[in-house]
Amino acid sequence: MVTLNHYLILSSLLFVIGLVGVMRRKNLLMLFFSTEIMLNAVNVGLVAAGKYMNDMAGQMFSFFIIAVAASEVAVGLGLLILWYKKNGSLDLDNLQLMKG
Repeated sequence: MVTLNHYLILSSLLFVIGLVGVMRRKNLLMLFFSTEIMLNAVNVGLVAAGKYMNDMAGQMFSFFIIAVAASEVAVGLGLLILWYKKNGSLDLDNLQLMKG
């Protein structure tokens, strides 16, 4: 039997994996993937808690997070494509060149 604790453990493990990815990666594309993993971890936790409490609020918040993540991906990938065309790399260390 899968309980709420199992879902919350899965959610926390996914969040930690995403957090480690955000802290360790130097590539902007991998940074976006790590933030998506973190957002999906929060979604799993919200949906599981909503199901456990027989409340639709967790699912509604999850839909809002999905909408924000989709808009983040749309804008972020557009900016990444422009940055790659200009500099030929997605390395975070090259962002220091953006002065002025």
